[in-house]
This record gives sequence, C-alpha cells and structure tokens, in this order.
Amino acid sequence: MSYGNQDNRGGPGGQRRDNRRDNRKEEVQSEFTEKVVSLNRVAKTVKGGRIFKFSALCVVGDGAGRVGFGLGKAGEISEAIRKGIEDAKKNVTTITTSGATIPHEVIGVFGAGRVLLKPAPPGTGVIAGSAVRAVVEAAGISDIRTKCLRSNNPQNVVAATMVGLKSLRDASQVASTRGKTIEEIVG
Repeated sequence: MSYGNQDNRGGPGGQRRDNRRDNRKEEVQSEFTEKVVSLNRVAKTVKGGRIFKFSALCVVGDGAGRVGFGLGKAGEISEAIRKGIEDAKKNVTTITTSGATIPHEVIGVFGAGRVLLKPAPPGTGVIAGSAVRAVVEAAGISDIRTKCLRSNNPQNVVAATMVGLKSLRDASQVASTRGKTIEEIVG
C-alpha cells in the first residue's frame, strides 16, 4: 500500500477542503437601511468589580413600506448592534401607506407605550420623537405627525409604533373585507 499521494491536509490527492470559506456568507450591500434607536448599559456587581453588558434597539427598513425592529444583547456594543440588526431583519413586515403618508389616524398600543399617528399633507415632514422617527423614516413615510401619549421608553414606543403601522388599512382592503366597492367605502 502506498500513501505517497495523500498528506495530512485531508482528502485524497492532498486536496484540502476549506469549510470555513464554504460556510462564509458573501458580504453583499443590504437592501435595508439600519438605524440604532437606543443603546443601554447594565452593570452586574460581582466580587471582583462590575461586569457591563449592552443592549441595542435597532430598526431596519427599505424605505418602501417594509420595516422591522429588533433587540440585541451582548458584552460588547458592536456585537449587540449586530445581533439587534439580525433580529430586526427577521421581523420585517409590510405596512400600508398612502403616498408619502399613512391612510388614516391610528393609536398603537404596546405595554405602557401609546403612540398617536396622524396623516399629514405633503410638505409637512416627519414630526416625531427619535424612536418613532427611526421607525417611520425606515418605512419610507415622509409626511406624518406623531405623539407619544404615555411611556417614553424607547422599546415600548418602537413596539407601539409598529403595532399602529401594522393595523393600517386602505380603502381597497376595507372594501374587500366588507364585500363592498371602494366607492361605497369612500363615499
């Protein structure tokens, strides 16, 4: 038996399989815009001092009605942001828009957070706080008025904004649900 054609790199004929390259995803320019809404640092006190951990609330959107948010936690800020963006990409949903604004007024509720979302005429811009602004701009809405009614905790505010945006329906969706024509709904 001759082993001259093989070496220690695995595989017949000395060919090495590089599984690391095969499993690596190619870095492609993402279709989503990514925003970090808030960073939070928590400390755990142990015998030797304090241990710090970080959480990052992130929002992603394509600017054309698709938006999502996620929370990432890690020992380093960059790792927390990366996890938050990954989580946000898993939770992307499509929202209903009416041109550059929303079809009707809605209140989104999540936990103690309540967010009022009102349509605005063209040229108004985005009138919103930082957490709501991140979600609305990522969704591609450029004319809207908003108000946080109760909690101003960024996690609850972002979640309430998403609940409100998901509940939006335009005239054609309402007409198909009720079995009527759009003219009967609009009046």
